[in-house]
Amino acid sequence: MTTLTAKLNETQWFRLKGLAYLVYLQTFLIPLLGWWLGVKTGYLDLFAWLTPLEVFVLIPLLDYWIGNDTRNPSTQTEESLRDNGYYRILPLLALPGYFLFLFWAMSRFDSFGLLGQIGWLVTAGLVGGTMAINVAHELIHKPTKLESRTGGLLLSLVTFGSFKIEHIRGHHVNVATPLDISTAPFGWTIFKYMRRAIPGNLKSAIDLQRQMLNRKGQAFWSHHNELLVWYGFSLGWLMASAFFFGWLGALFFVLSSFLSILLLETVNYLEHYGLARREVAPGKYEKTTHLHSWNSNALLTNLLLLQLQRHSDHHAVAYRRYQTLRQFDDSPQLPAGYSTMLLLAWFPPLWFKVMNPRVEAIPKPE
Repeated sequence: MTTLTAKLNETQWFRLKGLAYLVYLQTFLIPLLGWWLGVKTGYLDLFAWLTPLEVFVLIPLLDYWIGNDTRNPSTQTEESLRDNGYYRILPLLALPGYFLFLFWAMSRFDSFGLLGQIGWLVTAGLVGGTMAINVAHELIHKPTKLESRTGGLLLSLVTFGSFKIEHIRGHHVNVATPLDISTAPFGWTIFKYMRRAIPGNLKSAIDLQRQMLNRKGQAFWSHHNELLVWYGFSLGWLMASAFFFGWLGALFFVLSSFLSILLLETVNYLEHYGLARREVAPGKYEKTTHLHSWNSNALLTNLLLLQLQRHSDHHAVAYRRYQTLRQFDDSPQLPAGYSTMLLLAWFPPLWFKVMNPRVEAIPKPE
């Protein structure tokens, strides 16, 4: 990829990269392909696992083969990218796409045997984590009501409305400190981290929302509380699932939501593991910079995830749009893309062997 980048001038490269972002929509297409192949061959349960196979086998191999993209836009190109409406429309497509996918996948759930149902649920969790939560993560940081509310609706489809509040007003404020439930301290296994992160996200969101409403003189149990709005939508999706597809539909909605959240929290684990901001005064910490998140420049996965892996710059400048996120040579660098690191995270001995030396090699502030 370095060779290809070198052959293209800046305008050509970012025009090509802009078109390549369309590949993120393939996340919806692989389950459709798996269903079609399963029907055609009669091996429905086997092809229910096509999406997990793509995510955890094919994408890591392609990440390795395609390589990294370390090119940053110039100031002039960045302005052009930022103001291009094409890049704003792309994430918005995830809402109708995921809505249709969710209820289509739900309608097929009882067609599988037990093994196929497990694979189909894992598939839905991967699609939900990628196309609902990840895209919502991009949208909820943006200033327009259309983008922010689209992000909220996406999160409601995976029963994770708390993320909209806790991520912005909790995680981004407290990242890389002991106050942050989404920063895994050095030496923590993912299992220990999950016991805090999953229930802690909702608890933190409730506390943050109550504090904000109290400051405004508004009641917690009112339409002013957006937590109630997004979880109200989630309740509506659950009831619709049960109405149209019975108890299996309701079960599918609940379990696929949980797996989507599990995927997101695994990503949080690897994005901030072992990193810490310096305490400059009791309870006060240095400014968040590009040094306080793990970064990855694996090109394919960055296209698939709308550059989520350029997480260092995202935390340094949270409102920066995905197409303009930059990489910094001195940011902590993951040894591989997220698909590989997700697998590694669930095997603590391997995770510690790979990541602990990298954490320990980061220069400590004086």
